[in-house]
Amino acid sequence: LYRRYGLWFRLRKLIIWLLGVYIAIPFLVKLCPAIQAKLVFLNFVRVPYFIDLKRPQDQGLNHTCNYYLQPEEDVTVGVWHTVPAALWKNAQGKDQLWFEDALGSSHPVILYLHGNAGTRGGDHRVELYKVLSSLGYHVVTFDYRGWGDSIGSPSERGMTYDALHVFDWIKARSGDNSVYIWGHSLGTGVATNLVRRLCERETPPDALILESPFTNIREEARSHPFSVASTQYFPGFDWFFLDPITTSGIKFANDENVKYISCSLLILHAEDDPVVPFHLGKKLYNIAATSRSFRDYKVQFVPFHTDLGYRHKYIYRSPELPRILR
Repeated sequence: LYRRYGLWFRLRKLIIWLLGVYIAIPFLVKLCPAIQAKLVFLNFVRVPYFIDLKRPQDQGLNHTCNYYLQPEEDVTVGVWHTVPAALWKNAQGKDQLWFEDALGSSHPVILYLHGNAGTRGGDHRVELYKVLSSLGYHVVTFDYRGWGDSIGSPSERGMTYDALHVFDWIKARSGDNSVYIWGHSLGTGVATNLVRRLCERETPPDALILESPFTNIREEARSHPFSVASTQYFPGFDWFFLDPITTSGIKFANDENVKYISCSLLILHAEDDPVVPFHLGKKLYNIAATSRSFRDYKVQFVPFHTDLGYRHKYIYRSPELPRILR
């Protein structure tokens, strides 16, 4: 009897402890919106670990230069510039000045805006740079403030301003070459923020490419597999978990931004994407396709069948990608 009583006592303590955590976490998130912001950005997750971002050649990018730009006082962002594969031999041993001058060569430029977590040195990101370089593009990418070795605190406004600064830096050096903006996942939110701003000041990019986009961050957060499961067990899920995102000033409203964008738009989305559901990308396309701002521009949606297994971040593997981009 004593043993049974002791076992029941320990089990009861465990149940009470779990119940306390179950109740405390939602209130903690509600009272500290910064926690939810951290979960959206995941900038503290730096994968792959133990890589030197100053040495892109360690990731197989032997025609890439590492820069540091300063969008604002006390903010520094780390940038990688990969030249087209045709310039690979010429790039060997060259300094930053040579790479900056190379932006004026007769090759288009892609500004790549990555998603949350990781750095500009993420494996799938590096593989995309290689593909785009082989197709004749300059690829310029960077870590937003608070990511990788970039200095500053992350925020939607700050990330957008970093992207604007890098875009202007590219335009000042690329002459008449085409400049395209490519956003992936959370980076699509930065991309549409940026392009809306560029269109409003009448300096739009030549095209916008959105890979695995969502409509807005609230709808994406609600559609995430973790959230779908949580809504069954957490009464008031929206109030506890989603409202703090808005309180933190995080919107990434792609669905609103596309109504003010006036340049060609390409959306890429895999049907088996487990992070950003396919239906959100399709919904965003439907909004853009009927928007008056796109009436003089091409809007295209390219789905990738589930059988291909591209999921959230492997569309770069598609042999059709060169044709699609052309």
